[in-house]
Amino acid sequence: MLRPTRRIAISAPRAVIATALVFLALIFGVRTGMAETFAYVGNADSNDISVFKMAESGEMIPVQTAAFTGVEKPGSSTPIAITPDRRVLIAGVRSQPLQAVSFAIDPKTGQLSHIGNGPLADSMANIASDRSGKFLFSASYGGNKVAVNPLQANGVVGEPKQVIPTGLNAHAFLPSPDNRFVFATNLGSDQVLAFAFDATTGELTPSDPPTHKVPEKSGPRHFVFHPNGKFVYLVHELNGDVAAFAYEAKSGAWDEIQRTTALPEGFSGKPWAADIHITPDGRFLYASERTTSTLTAYKVDAASGKLTTIGSVPTEKQPRGFNIDPSGRYLAAVGETSDSMTAYAIDQSSGALAKLKSYPTGKKPNWVEFLSLP
Repeated sequence: MLRPTRRIAISAPRAVIATALVFLALIFGVRTGMAETFAYVGNADSNDISVFKMAESGEMIPVQTAAFTGVEKPGSSTPIAITPDRRVLIAGVRSQPLQAVSFAIDPKTGQLSHIGNGPLADSMANIASDRSGKFLFSASYGGNKVAVNPLQANGVVGEPKQVIPTGLNAHAFLPSPDNRFVFATNLGSDQVLAFAFDATTGELTPSDPPTHKVPEKSGPRHFVFHPNGKFVYLVHELNGDVAAFAYEAKSGAWDEIQRTTALPEGFSGKPWAADIHITPDGRFLYASERTTSTLTAYKVDAASGKLTTIGSVPTEKQPRGFNIDPSGRYLAAVGETSDSMTAYAIDQSSGALAKLKSYPTGKKPNWVEFLSLP
């Protein structure tokens, strides 16, 4: 007769403990079974990838330096792409032999293992996977061209399938959110080229119209789509402009709705804007400027797509690349001439950046990619 009483007496403390643990988890932000987040930094002069594990607090913990097998000479930059299935990281090499180095991503540790190297059509300033993970897009600044390579089943890049001449200085070459179009900036010709994309065959054909012109000598460089697919944001290297466009998914058309600047208040000198990224929830946008080594933040109006400038903060010297983690809580920027990376917390109400800490990387870091696993 005493057994039921004993069971109640034993289970009651367990229930109290469980409740207390849930309460502590809510207070201290402990999330059971949370995904692990990693940052990958492309280093041009040391020909390697710096791998960091990001803690819940935003602390970056170095876990690996992955060298490029079969690569000896440094290139001018090291663009990186991660396949949509999160299994393969691809780095573009901008020295001879011109190739893409593929790494398998360990789903538990985030560390990289070399798979193999494949040919690129030229020295590519930008590489990106299509949304299916079957093809690699690339843009050549010096070669004035874009290309499509198939991705083999193991993640190694195959021979170029299509190489297309462009205007001067092709820089970014990225697919639309639905994978039906691909767009290429031509920095030296002040235009954005539009291509229809057959995701089954990998074939590109010029859209109608094939070109969107931007102001003369503005230098369109990098762009990013809003997560809702209704807007595009384009940073211009030569005048520091950040332009917002309404995006028409059916036709792939861009219609400019606003033009602002990535230059900090009181700027003097020659603009040299570089990179642009948006938070996963689409509420905040950021752009980097290399002359002043700053990051400028903007609030995004969800309905109109228009930007309101929040302000600028100093960052790593010559911030060619930065990125935002998948939670939208942190930003990491690298400096080409400081050989280091700074992590920032993103204020979730204002979008303002607060510096957390700086970390050494490889030599001449220029690209950052975040990935959450599993």
